Amino acid sequence: MASVAPPARTPFARVSRDIIGALWESDLRFRLMMLLLLVVLGWAGFAWIYQIKYGMGTAGITHPVMWGVYITNFVFWVGIAHSGTLISAILYLLRSGWRTTINRTAEAMTIFAVMTAGLFPLIHLGRVWYFYFLAPYPNQRLLWPNFRSPLIWDFFAISTYFTISLLFWYSGLIPDLATIRDRLKGARGLGRLKERIYGYLSLGWHGSDSQWKNYRRAYLYMAAIATPLVLSVHSVVSWDFAMAVTPGWHSTIFAPYFVAGAIFSGIAMVITLSVPFRWALGLEDYITEYHYDNMGKLLLLTSLIVGYAYIAEYFMAWFSGDPVEWESFRWRALGDYSGPFVIMMTCNVVIPLLCFFRRIRRNIAAIFVISIFVNIGMWYERFVIIVTSLAHEYSPGAWGLYKPSWVELSITVGSFAWFLFWFMLFAKTLPAISITEVKESIAEGVWKPGDKKEEA
Repeated sequence: MASVAPPARTPFARVSRDIIGALWESDLRFRLMMLLLLVVLGWAGFAWIYQIKYGMGTAGITHPVMWGVYITNFVFWVGIAHSGTLISAILYLLRSGWRTTINRTAEAMTIFAVMTAGLFPLIHLGRVWYFYFLAPYPNQRLLWPNFRSPLIWDFFAISTYFTISLLFWYSGLIPDLATIRDRLKGARGLGRLKERIYGYLSLGWHGSDSQWKNYRRAYLYMAAIATPLVLSVHSVVSWDFAMAVTPGWHSTIFAPYFVAGAIFSGIAMVITLSVPFRWALGLEDYITEYHYDNMGKLLLLTSLIVGYAYIAEYFMAWFSGDPVEWESFRWRALGDYSGPFVIMMTCNVVIPLLCFFRRIRRNIAAIFVISIFVNIGMWYERFVIIVTSLAHEYSPGAWGLYKPSWVELSITVGSFAWFLFWFMLFAKTLPAISITEVKESIAEGVWKPGDKKEEA
């Protein structure tokens, strides 16, 4: 392995040394973690093969609950993906300087969360080899998908969001990839191979005025394109439910409700990932208490919006005078699934109120624990919305209960392993913090590594 990092005599050299120096080195902790993730993925793969061989009956899905944990996971991971666009695109357009050291992590999280979410409609199909039926492509059978099916809507939403997010993420990487390529010049052996790979990925970047001008323009345009997707993609996902006449689903509040919940869970996941990530890569001087203070404020704001949506749902169910709708919401809180409902309310509404206190927001351990509770609560929120409405519809004779099987739970745990596997590979192969934007902040006198001032 070639190491050609020069002494850090200037802040710019220190930035390159710290961020690039975190790449490639794989200590025992990293290897053990990757091994654990591969074992979990192997078990999840076995569970999926078992389901394919013996049918969907091996899952807990049965009448009347035909959407269970798989669709819960799909909505959860799509929600996680939204924070990358929020932090990178929207805050970039608003010129919020504090996004500088966390935007790359959030963008990568978006890519891997969409990759994870996209698996669950396929797993839920059962006969996964027919997945191409979702795509409207010319074929000799003269067949077209049912465009009224939520599966088709999800196909377009996921593919569009993934494409834009990938381009936005890769565009921001190009100057940093060129920096790594230049630092590897003169290396031999494996270092030479790395130089060639990073050279191809940097697309011939050499930092001319025209390249910077085109880069800034393209990045701005993609941020502007990506921003509406924050609203549109999860609105489409919410219509999977709102377009049905199922009690508890057929509501116009679902689109803003789902978008707020998506941003809420995404911010929580950024915090959850960045805390151990900054410690493992030695980036404490780059992701500081100030960043967690700001993320804590966003977490609190979206928690209040989500809490308002919970109250509005119950108020509208009562105000409508529809006995079926009101019974569905009453049973959601007091019936067989009251436990998940209490977890949802506690984790999403009560615990985030601690973020009102500045001391809590700037306490990294405290904000980390709060983010974990929010992730748990948001998963249960999707579970409660999906399962309780299907289990308690119009006819009492059709009521039933749903319990996930070991197959569903194994694949659910495997989805987290799949997500973390790609995220850890990213952290060891690509710059986890934008070198270019950090250096720009230093040049403008806004911030430097280890700076404790709070203007950004």
